[in-house]
Amino acid sequence: MSKTWFITGTSSGFGRQMTEKLLARGDTVVATLRRTGALDDLRTQYADRLDVVELDVTDSAAVRRTVDAAFATHERIDVVVSNAGYGLFGAAEELTDEQIRRQIDTNLIGSMQLIRAALPHLRAQGGGRIVQVASEGGQYAYPGFAAYHATKWGIEGFVEAVAQEVAEFGIELTIAEPGPAATDFGAGLALATPLDVYEATTAGQVRRGLTDGSFELRGDPEKFTQAMIDTADQSPAPRRLTLGSDAYHHIHDALQSRLDELENQKDLAYAGDLTN
Repeated sequence: MSKTWFITGTSSGFGRQMTEKLLARGDTVVATLRRTGALDDLRTQYADRLDVVELDVTDSAAVRRTVDAAFATHERIDVVVSNAGYGLFGAAEELTDEQIRRQIDTNLIGSMQLIRAALPHLRAQGGGRIVQVASEGGQYAYPGFAAYHATKWGIEGFVEAVAQEVAEFGIELTIAEPGPAATDFGAGLALATPLDVYEATTAGQVRRGLTDGSFELRGDPEKFTQAMIDTADQSPAPRRLTLGSDAYHHIHDALQSRLDELENQKDLAYAGDLTN
């Protein structure tokens, strides 16, 4: 049975590929983006099943208006995909206040507001799915991506809580955690002005890898987006979807390290309880 999807950030990358795949298989897509012309080719081919809407997710009022209009137009929206976002690279002290604010407004607050706007409609229709595109960077951190990781770790915590709040309404949420993939993420990466003092550090090493193309991208975005689409037919929905071998190893190592540290502090943790 065909589904109707609402997807943000569809001009390129995962959002564009997901939109193409869904339209090709007969689904309907409400595709939001900041540059509506980026989907002109698809709009010509799939005029009856593609709604293209201009939206900047940092405008919370516009997010709510757009979501309300989409649900009013379509009898049902089965899946909401929160995908809009970008990366910001720079050691913490290299970043400007404006860069940090834009990163948080887009990746974190924009995603939170989209989910909040969709929930009343999903409740009213008796349920649905939300897919939050996060990153392996929601559980693992690279030096130089501090602000980016703050948004991804933050949205994962938000989704974890919301999933528990709305489970009884038949609404399920999945966090997609793709690893490095051959998309245009790098082309859209915002870069802070570097400080010489970081040139010889790990942050400087990562910066060089990003700028000279030596940062290895093993992930296949086509396979990643197909896996995200497939979750819509899984019941129950997976809470997390790890995509790519890099993501698997990085997340596994990060979780194991935190678990080992936690176990080493068990006695200290228990010692902090009130005693009778």
